[in-house]
Amino acid sequence: MATQSRYRELARNITALGAVKRALTRSLPAECPGGPAAVLSLVNAHGEMRMSRLSELLAVDVSVTSRHVAHAAQRGWLERLPDPADGRSRLLRLTPAGRDMLAAMGEAAVEMIATTLADWSDEDLEALTTMLGRLREDFGDCRALHGGDHSATGHRAPAASTPRPASAPANAP
Repeated sequence: MATQSRYRELARNITALGAVKRALTRSLPAECPGGPAAVLSLVNAHGEMRMSRLSELLAVDVSVTSRHVAHAAQRGWLERLPDPADGRSRLLRLTPAGRDMLAAMGEAAVEMIATTLADWSDEDLEALTTMLGRLREDFGDCRALHGGDHSATGHRAPAASTPRPASAPANAP
């Protein structure tokens, strides 16, 4: 059993991962800052949705979400479609250009990670990948035990094959 001091050190290291997330945000294409990047990632992961649902997933006010959506829509990465269930609402859907931007974001993140960790051994990279996956899974289980929702369906989304944008919430794929 780990001692409290080991858990404290682990907590400090997990908290310090914010620096990694900020570095990944800096790797995003200039035309797609963190907010719109998170929007694209979430719409890609969860499928078309209303602005209110996206705002919930981002854990920000609808006005903030609206600005990020407008940025993405102006660049042709998202389209706003009438909601068949409620003509007053719009559904947000990723466009092919949005998928291209997501691919560019993923490649930029992979390149930054590859450059930064170039001197790590394959064994170290595998160990980190395994342990981070386990950590993410265990915290996902913890959220489920405490009433947290993993997605629009209440199930955890599959692990992403490339890093998500740094500004994306932890439960975003």
